[in-house]
Amino acid sequence: MLPTLNDLKTMAYEAGKIQRAAYEQPILIKHKGDVDLVTEVDFRCESLVIQNIQSRFSGHSIVAEESGLTSGDQQHTWYIDPLDGTINYAHGVPFFSISIAYAYQGHLQLGVVYDPMRDECFSAEAGKGAWVNDRPMRVSTKNQLKESLLVTGFSTVIHHQPGNSISDNFTNFERLMMLTQGVRRLGSAALDLAYVAAGRLDAYWDLGVKAWDVAAGALMVEEAGGKVTTVEGDVDYMKPPYALLAAAPDLHQTIMDVINQPKA
Repeated sequence: MLPTLNDLKTMAYEAGKIQRAAYEQPILIKHKGDVDLVTEVDFRCESLVIQNIQSRFSGHSIVAEESGLTSGDQQHTWYIDPLDGTINYAHGVPFFSISIAYAYQGHLQLGVVYDPMRDECFSAEAGKGAWVNDRPMRVSTKNQLKESLLVTGFSTVIHHQPGNSISDNFTNFERLMMLTQGVRRLGSAALDLAYVAAGRLDAYWDLGVKAWDVAAGALMVEEAGGKVTTVEGDVDYMKPPYALLAAAPDLHQTIMDVINQPKA
């Protein structure tokens, strides 16, 4: 049996209930690294989604942020970020989400990103479109950088390895800040991509995230009429280091050219 978009939505809504109930309540918070956090809510949400998948779609492969790889039939692969924006959540900043995606034979088929604080469910199905709370989504029609609003992220790796290639994103941030109406750093890659799909933001890029961060959102951008590639332009973007550029079609090449300019 294959999953449906409603199956993913149901799981996301249930995880969202957990997130809302525990928001700004005393919870257990641990450090995965010097600045990388994980909370009991991450684990509870991930456990809920995995249990649902295993009970209904037994034998599927699962890639989840906290538990890693659950081996199974690689023709059917799930990507789960149980709480995308954990640092925001731990600080009481209401910008976080649950992200669930399903791929068949290596191709993304279904994706859901749910924001429990705004009760917004972003979803997409390959070849059928993208929606927010069942309303169709389309990427923006901006075609000039000076009219655009962008979003990016910075991996926690930069706190541990100054000078690595990911830290070059500061240069990209500076350059694109000067060419656009602004660049945001909001703290949830899944919601960043959902906002690009909805036309609220014009482009997203990052130089190093994880599959579970971007699988659902990238599908949404594509299904909403946007263009998603690696930052070098490769259409096969679901591979390490998951360095993505997702943008309105008329902005994609221009932003990619800026990102790939030689660094000083």
